[in-house]
Amino acid sequence: MDFSQEYKDKLVSADEAVKLIKSGDWVDFGWCTNTVDALDKALARRTDELTDVKLRGGIILKPLTVFEREDAGEHFTWNSWHMGGIERKLIARGCAFYAPIRYSELPRYYREIDCPDDVAMFQVAPMDAHGYFNFGPSASHLGAMCERAKHIIVEVNENMPRCLGGTENGIHISKVTHIVEGENPPIGELGAGGPASDVDKAVAKLIVEEIPNGACLQLGIGGMPNAVGSLIAESDLKDLGVHTEMYVDAFVDIAKAGKINGSKKNIDRFRQTYAFGAGTKKMYDYLDDNPELLSAPVDYTNDIRSIAALDHFISINNAVDIDLFGQVNAESAGTKHISGAGGQLDFVLGAYLSNGGKSFICCSSTFKTKDGELKSRILPTLNPGSIVTDTRANIHYLVTEFGKVNLKGLSTWQKTEAIISVAHPDFRDDLIKEAEKMHIWRKSNK
Repeated sequence: MDFSQEYKDKLVSADEAVKLIKSGDWVDFGWCTNTVDALDKALARRTDELTDVKLRGGIILKPLTVFEREDAGEHFTWNSWHMGGIERKLIARGCAFYAPIRYSELPRYYREIDCPDDVAMFQVAPMDAHGYFNFGPSASHLGAMCERAKHIIVEVNENMPRCLGGTENGIHISKVTHIVEGENPPIGELGAGGPASDVDKAVAKLIVEEIPNGACLQLGIGGMPNAVGSLIAESDLKDLGVHTEMYVDAFVDIAKAGKINGSKKNIDRFRQTYAFGAGTKKMYDYLDDNPELLSAPVDYTNDIRSIAALDHFISINNAVDIDLFGQVNAESAGTKHISGAGGQLDFVLGAYLSNGGKSFICCSSTFKTKDGELKSRILPTLNPGSIVTDTRANIHYLVTEFGKVNLKGLSTWQKTEAIISVAHPDFRDDLIKEAEKMHIWRKSNK
């Protein structure tokens, strides 16, 4: 069937498309790499006409035009499913708010609860011969979002990689209200930070020696997971698989080193499965039209049952800090918001349920403040306002540059002793004193 006439009929300018949006509407702006560009600029031009427009998305990779004006918060509010650095600045301006979620449940929120969606608009790859616009590396929850939306506007970007999958990785033209052809900007990039530090490398070495051949990997974003990826790429490991929430550059390096083939995966054999991807152009080029990759909705990738079905599942994630009870905070610095819950807890739980699986929470033992003061990331109790991402019953392995400890099944005093054993030596005595006050210490580990 030829869809060219329908395409022409639905093709409008960005300015025309955003006329659908009214004051008080809920408007989805896309997700990460497919956050709108031309439509964002067009909506910004309507600022004075609109009030209380509630925008929604997450992990935006470049500043939004709608928030450039100082009075933007009087017209638009950003509601984020997961915060990035740009969004944190909007929080400080009073323009943005986080929606606490369990990421694996996000498609269900759209389908089953009162999650209003007047207009959904997002960037897509050019339409294929069958009339489908591909979501790029952001299947995530977009299929469910489109089911909920009253109006759907797609912004075509020729640079958007076409990411193959099995389900809910694109939308047919028949379901689209308007088509906008944008300016084809480069897809937003998310680097892995600077080169790995000595601490990153020390933590990575401790984790990599726990990974067997044939393991299935999930990596979080950041210096430490990236260092783990680099070390895996240089290792003798083989027959690895990938099943992850977020696809990152490290996986490309591991794959190109010949370590990934997915031959030992119990499900999605030979495929690298992910819910969304964000990285550099190198990664987007690798994802484009690659049949080895499987772009899938997040209620599949992050479902504990999917994760647990994969033998020798290895989950590697960061933490901001952890206390002596084993409570992990990966979301905030006290009350200051940093990111979000994402899928960390799902992977922590799923990896432990996996046959031979292991979950690793990793962090440097210390950090330096802006004034140069050395602070411990291992605390007696989490700072007031800190978010518990993983409860004390959930953590499996904790890894710092001073060692790794398995915290499952330990009594409070055993767990405290193990956690202090991987703290920075300069802070261990004080941690022991605090543990004694809290009656979770039985003997000295000096």
